[in-house]
Amino acid sequence: MSYVSCTTVDGIAHVQLARPEKMNALTLDLLDDLKKTARQLRKDKKLRAVVISGQGESFCAGLDFAKVLKTPAGVVKAFVPNPLRGTNTFQEAPWAFRRIPVPVIAAVHGNCLGGGLQIALAADFRIATPDSTWSVLEGKWGLIPDMSGVRALSELVGVDTAKKLTMTAEMVSGKEAKDLGLVTELDSDPLAAAFAFAEELKGRSPDALAAAKRLFNAAPTQSARRTFARERAEQLWLLFARNTTAARNAAFNKSQPSYGPRQR
Repeated sequence: MSYVSCTTVDGIAHVQLARPEKMNALTLDLLDDLKKTARQLRKDKKLRAVVISGQGESFCAGLDFAKVLKTPAGVVKAFVPNPLRGTNTFQEAPWAFRRIPVPVIAAVHGNCLGGGLQIALAADFRIATPDSTWSVLEGKWGLIPDMSGVRALSELVGVDTAKKLTMTAEMVSGKEAKDLGLVTELDSDPLAAAFAFAEELKGRSPDALAAAKRLFNAAPTQSARRTFARERAEQLWLLFARNTTAARNAAFNKSQPSYGPRQR
């Protein structure tokens, strides 16, 4: 049984956390399904965008402690990092979506707590209902965010706010999360808004989108000199790419671009 549903239509993939009876609380199987789904999507050269949502009443209520702790050996195994990627199962489940070279949009409603919040933060954009509930809930249980959340929180809200959210486990609404920088945009129907945004992004060169994602994801951890070098390399390749020509011709002719498969 898979706890993640994934369908792709016209280049837009819809990934759903599919454990609605438990508010999509995370299990080891669900985390493994997320990893596998992201890796499959990464191979799809025709993919243009990914939307992540949760089935039922919530995006994700966090880790299902009762179920996960029933298998201590499984937890220990899940903590062992892959030597090539540098992530373990808990970290790779969200971080694998950062590795997909297309925009990833999280559509959030209901609860977005603990590990669920960290999955949402791995997306490039987060669209949420104003009344959704967000929390770095690990602090309530005497834990820390260990699913790539430390990196993502620091990038989005700054170190001091990231520490405050982590140490207090404060519950904030979608509106408050927007003010803090956790949420990109508020909408009463985040799923519809996410798909509309994905359709808009389909009108841009997939190679340019992939290059932008690579550059911005890497920038926080490298020197300005290294960022400038990567900018030059990406831009030089894009100047002569087929999809760039298609974008340029469409802009001049005020027509719809016709892009080929993503090249990088």
